[in-house]
Amino acid sequence: MNTDNTINMQIAVCKAPDGSGLRVEHISDFLCDETFDDCSPHLHYFYEILWFEQGAGKHTVDFVEYDIQPNTIFFISPGQVHHFDRTQGYKGVSIKMCTDFMKDEADTNNTLLKYSVFHTFDTAPFYRVSEKAAETLQHLVEQMEVELNCQNCFGNTDILKALIRIFLIHVLRHGVQDSELPLNNLKPAHILFIKFRKLVEQEYRNLHTVQEYADRLNVAQRTLHKCVNECSHTSPLAFINERIMLEAKRLVKYSNLMIKEIAFNLGFDDPSYFIKLFKKKTGYLPSDFRELD
Repeated sequence: MNTDNTINMQIAVCKAPDGSGLRVEHISDFLCDETFDDCSPHLHYFYEILWFEQGAGKHTVDFVEYDIQPNTIFFISPGQVHHFDRTQGYKGVSIKMCTDFMKDEADTNNTLLKYSVFHTFDTAPFYRVSEKAAETLQHLVEQMEVELNCQNCFGNTDILKALIRIFLIHVLRHGVQDSELPLNNLKPAHILFIKFRKLVEQEYRNLHTVQEYADRLNVAQRTLHKCVNECSHTSPLAFINERIMLEAKRLVKYSNLMIKEIAFNLGFDDPSYFIKLFKKKTGYLPSDFRELD
């Protein structure tokens, strides 16, 4: 794939929604929009909830292909590369939110909610919901659409944020994620894991060791290892390296940066070490990975 085209795609879709910072669209409408090809790999810099109410096909997110089934809800985070197949007949909604709208600020509950569904590179980025749960979610989307027509009304953004929170809570309560351990915001180990996931997302370019993350979270390495293993069935170091390698694959495949520039961008002083790690984790040299179809 031509990386120049991918850069153009970033520009085409990365503008945050206007007004309240939230926009609701129908999937069938934007897939028919000929100004942009959603069936080609692209990324954007806002959050997106993609709820496929009907249809069956494939949705590729960060190099992994997932089956689309009725009432599958995908959560796409800023920077993720994704695209659809060219199957027709999708019905559903897309909820786009700018990063300011999804800002978790200092509220612990908001942080736990946000990082339970977004920035979850270590798990499948979707939930499946029942018909009964889908009815509740549909009512919430309808309320969002009504509120979007009241942008000059008092408390408009607050109501939209509340509706999004309720939507996410219902997904976490009633949704099913393939073979993953449900996170519980009442368990201290799960809370620590969410904080670790957030910190990795923020600092993976700068912090590469478990000790650095343990120090930032003010816990012992042993405690961090236990909680990460319980929640993700992997070690903290493997978790950190997986996030670094995901970004490396994105940059190698979908940017025009030189390999040594990518290495420095990800915090590696020695490009040769980065190349060896990339080969170990992916099975390819970065230059060969870039040429893959």
